[in-house]
Amino acid sequence: MAKKIYDIKPPKIARKVEKQIKDFLTEDKKQKPTRHKKEGFSIWWSVSIAAVLIMLVVGVYLFFKLPKAEIAIWPKVETLGFKQTVTADKSIETADSIKGIVPAKYFETSKTVSQDFPATGNASNEGRASGTITVYNKLNPTTSFTLKTGTHFLSDSGKLFVASKKIVVPAGKKSGSKVTPGSIEVEIQAVEGGDSYNIAPSNFSIPGLKGTAYYYNIYASSSNAMTGGYAGKVKKVTDDDIQGAKSVLIEKVTSDAKTDLKNQISSDYVLLDNAISSTTIEASTQTKSGTTTDNFTYKVIVKVSALAFKKSDLDNFAKDYITSQIEDGQTILDGSFKTNYSASTVDVSGGTAKIDLDFSSGVYKNIDRNSLAMSLLGKNENQIKETINSRLGDQVFDLKVKFWPFWVNKAPASQKAVSVDLKFE
Repeated sequence: MAKKIYDIKPPKIARKVEKQIKDFLTEDKKQKPTRHKKEGFSIWWSVSIAAVLIMLVVGVYLFFKLPKAEIAIWPKVETLGFKQTVTADKSIETADSIKGIVPAKYFETSKTVSQDFPATGNASNEGRASGTITVYNKLNPTTSFTLKTGTHFLSDSGKLFVASKKIVVPAGKKSGSKVTPGSIEVEIQAVEGGDSYNIAPSNFSIPGLKGTAYYYNIYASSSNAMTGGYAGKVKKVTDDDIQGAKSVLIEKVTSDAKTDLKNQISSDYVLLDNAISSTTIEASTQTKSGTTTDNFTYKVIVKVSALAFKKSDLDNFAKDYITSQIEDGQTILDGSFKTNYSASTVDVSGGTAKIDLDFSSGVYKNIDRNSLAMSLLGKNENQIKETINSRLGDQVFDLKVKFWPFWVNKAPASQKAVSVDLKFE
């Protein structure tokens, strides 16, 4: 009998195979967590051992390589003061500390200023009336008549006027017994100011002819009113105005010129106030005293010159002098140098000045820090202080010792790890 062939497993066999697969998968899931746990425990154990080893290495390095000692010393500082006189001379180019001479430099500038000033004086300003009159000549026999410059004419209202030119009055014309007067027009002006001279058309006589035969034959009249007469108050320039303007403007221009001069000088130079000279070249006005005006112009030209010297030249002289006066083994303390300048005598035009110097500086005994550091190797704080006091004695004002890290209690054996610093605060 032929065997049967199945393209799929029989149900019993299929269930058995399925059960085997499930059991395999279940067993695999149970085993995996255990395996990971063992592997994780092994990794962290290795990391911990490595960290401990690194810390041990770092600790050994810190213990043997990083210890250091810092010693701060405050030396005693003595202040020395001196006074010396130095000559500044524009004719030299190089400072000489031994001779006490420093170069000076000459500076010069000029300034011109014109300024308006008010007039303060009071004056009467009366305008004089003027106009035209016709002068008649009725002389018989007929002949021309001459009136001199400045001839006065008196109006019938009593106002006096004057002619500024010579007048030649032509002769009249005679016809039978009748004479037609000759005439000429003339400009006249009131002898005084004021609006009272603005008179209406009037008849005029010539006071200078009174008492002569000419008085009634030489006369004048006007056909129009006189005009231009007025009275008022105006300002006028006084002597005090001119002197005041001069004083104020010279002072102002001199101050401005000094400022301009100082701006020309660099900060390298010292310019003392009494080393500046000023000269007034011009001080004038075209307006005369008594002129009626509200304002007038005053002009001033000032020249300013000065001698200046370099601050570095004087400082170097002072420092060289201090160095020559201190003991061997002493040093000038940086930053303690002070100096003041004043010019006792100055000849700006001659280019020389005597400069009084008042200067001072702190000095202290030299300390060989390298040699001192070598003597402190391997010593504790008390031993270090005893060594320093023994070597420097009263040269030291104060000292402090500091070790690092915190477990260090003596100076390392290496000079590189021991520092000696000088303090001057």
